[in-house]
Amino acid sequence: MSFLGKLFGGPAVDAVSALGNVFDKLFTSDEEKARARAVLEKIRQQPHLLQAEINRVEAAHRSVFVAGWRPFIGWVCGLGFLWAFLLHPLVEWLVAVQELDIVPPEIRTDHMMELVLALLGLGALRSAEKMTGRSK
Repeated sequence: MSFLGKLFGGPAVDAVSALGNVFDKLFTSDEEKARARAVLEKIRQQPHLLQAEINRVEAAHRSVFVAGWRPFIGWVCGLGFLWAFLLHPLVEWLVAVQELDIVPPEIRTDHMMELVLALLGLGALRSAEKMTGRSK
């Protein structure tokens, strides 16, 4: 078991709870625990800061299974839209011209569209933070 795994003492419900577990194990005096609780309360009020830090650490990871899931989703959705809006109509046209009895598969794009819009929205928020000088 890793050092962090020992500190957390098992699976955490969320990142703030995990930090609370770490604080309990690291700080032993009442004064230290009170300061740690104050920091934890500040984090609870702004969970997006903690999530942004977790995202930064994930993105810097060497493993493609950790750092590459967002680009993977983007590529999958991009290929799905390529098929749905360009290749599928082209294949349907070719099938009709050749008078073949083939029905090319369709892809439902409603779920992909939601996912792509969410990814683009997050990217736009990040760009807005950079332009206003709020990113570090």
